[in-house]
Amino acid sequence: MATGACLCGAVRFEVEGELAPPDACHCSQCRKTSGHVWASTDVAKSALTITGADRLCWYQSSPKVRRGFCGTCGSALFWDPVQRNTIGVAMGAFDQPTGTFLHVHIYTGSKGDYYDIADAVPQFETVPPRPEQLGSGA
Repeated sequence: MATGACLCGAVRFEVEGELAPPDACHCSQCRKTSGHVWASTDVAKSALTITGADRLCWYQSSPKVRRGFCGTCGSALFWDPVQRNTIGVAMGAFDQPTGTFLHVHIYTGSKGDYYDIADAVPQFETVPPRPEQLGSGA
């Protein structure tokens, strides 16, 4: 089980099972939400337990996605594509060790001009296809 919290501890969460390898999103919305790059791991919504949910605020950042943050300290915690059964949980909010490593950079085509991506992790201008989009023959 992985655990984590916002900066002030008003919102805490637990994730059942191992964490999936996280991605780093460089899109403008994620950079504006987080102040730089948004690193998160996808978690089944059924595996996530939130304590202090009454302190959690949601911002509808697009028609398909809402973002969850602590209403007390402002920590960005969740990226929720409401039509999916998974939710992105901010890697920086997890207690360590997380037991996982970054596996992909996404939306590198819109990254900030003030930094370079200098690691060997694969990069995609937008997003790589999801396994379910590849079909069984891929």
